[in-house]
Amino acid sequence: MLNNNEDVLNIIYKISDSIEYEVDEEGVVTIMIKQNHKVQNFFRKLKFRIPEYRKLSLDEYGSWIFLQIDGKKSVKDIGESLEVKYGDAVHPLYERLLLFLNHIDTNCHYIEKINL
Repeated sequence: MLNNNEDVLNIIYKISDSIEYEVDEEGVVTIMIKQNHKVQNFFRKLKFRIPEYRKLSLDEYGSWIFLQIDGKKSVKDIGESLEVKYGDAVHPLYERLLLFLNHIDTNCHYIEKINL
């Protein structure tokens, strides 16, 4: 278990190998969520128009953070560069950053910790 704030700031994430995503010209990340449940596949065979992917676009901040996750940068590194890019707009910095990273790790499984 994590002992203190320093441990949390040293966590390193990588983008999950099972996630597909696209990045547009403005740097907006769109997560491509495969819709391959057996019910969806059944209805596709019946010629229902069910898209193969559900698309989820991240906002400007979320996209920028997502693209910083490279398996090398720690939470602290990402936070420092986020503050340089956006300034006071991202405060309270680590509270918001950790909440976002925890959500896309625990709930969405878009990223995973590699150093714990």
